[in-house]
Amino acid sequence: MATKKNTITVYAGSADNIEQVFVEAAYQLGKTLALQNRRLVFGNGKTGLMGAVARGALEHQGEIVGVINADLNLPHLVFDHGIVIEKVSNIQVRQHRMNELGDAFIALPGGFGTLYEALEALTWAQIGQHKKPVGFLNISGYYDPLMAMFDLAIEKGFIYPEHRGLYIASDDPETLLEALDSYSPPQNMDRWLTRE
Repeated sequence: MATKKNTITVYAGSADNIEQVFVEAAYQLGKTLALQNRRLVFGNGKTGLMGAVARGALEHQGEIVGVINADLNLPHLVFDHGIVIEKVSNIQVRQHRMNELGDAFIALPGGFGTLYEALEALTWAQIGQHKKPVGFLNISGYYDPLMAMFDLAIEKGFIYPEHRGLYIASDDPETLLEALDSYSPPQNMDRWLTRE
């Protein structure tokens, strides 16, 4: 049975000068969240895809919460108008707070920070810290290599096959959100602890 995920934490790259297809997809995700009356939680950046997803939500009257750590709370980096801003002490606290606020997570394309955030959310699900779905907005096949890496890790026995059910990938925001709403945590998640 589908249960609407009202608050979506979005991880996104903040780099400039990236392909427009990624910027447009991020904006579309923000717009979709707003039109579906879902709250956006993000890393409070105004550059790159972070800024694009926030603009998409803001320009369509969406509710937005930005979470920023002290090191990155700089005027040229922070999205600071029309949103609620939570300031925290460091990046670990920021990550914890973003995960705490979200009912589900979506990773847009990004670099080390985005991968760190998405993989931490997956790891926390794997060890039972939460039962929230993790989605990858796989624009232009950006996450195909990561999905292949996950498959290889499963094939080689580093990840249990049932853990494949912890994440969802799609190249369409609406389809991904529908899948997150319909998510059920995989069964037998304690097997890696019990070794049965």
